[in-house]
Amino acid sequence: SDPGFAADGAAWCRHFGHTVVSQEREGARVRLRIRKVGLTPTGVAAAGRPAADGKPRKTMVVFSGDLDKVLAAFVIANGAVSMGSEVVMFFTFWGINALRRGGPQAPGKTLLDRMFGWMMPKGAAALRLSQMHMGGIGTALMRRVMRAKQVDSLPGMIAQAQAAGVKLVVCSMSMDVMGLKWEELIDGLEIGGVAAFLDESAGADMTLFI
Repeated sequence: SDPGFAADGAAWCRHFGHTVVSQEREGARVRLRIRKVGLTPTGVAAAGRPAADGKPRKTMVVFSGDLDKVLAAFVIANGAVSMGSEVVMFFTFWGINALRRGGPQAPGKTLLDRMFGWMMPKGAAALRLSQMHMGGIGTALMRRVMRAKQVDSLPGMIAQAQAAGVKLVVCSMSMDVMGLKWEELIDGLEIGGVAAFLDESAGADMTLFI
């Protein structure tokens, strides 16, 4: 019933050499049919994770919801993809707020989930600085300085990253804990759990936690 299971199950299979035969959705449930390889005497599958294709890969855990830190994450991501690397960004807890849409919350949420939604910033344009926020004055001044110096806004950097092929993955557990619905997030995202991220980072030459 975890929406991230489709990605996590496939990642688990790749790690141990198993094969996903089919994937079906039954309402809110995901069902995978898996063909397992033979096990060694220790119980570990004989086959390992497929070899990387040789293209450099960078992975990031974006945990922070602070404007300056999320900006740094996308500056690095866009720079890495422009230098020929694959880039995967895994958004968890407060970092997910950078990917929220503006506007009203999704219907059907509990009061507690709605309270979380009210207290958290709605999207990249609503994030605040980690230092010198000063009741909103510092953050507004930072955005003004960025425009004056022709530095892309955070929404612009996110759009640039998506256009360049950066994979943006949202943690399914964090979405559930924070009461966020899929329709409250921007388009072009993927959902996954820890197994999906570990599978991506296993073939990376750099992993950052921001």
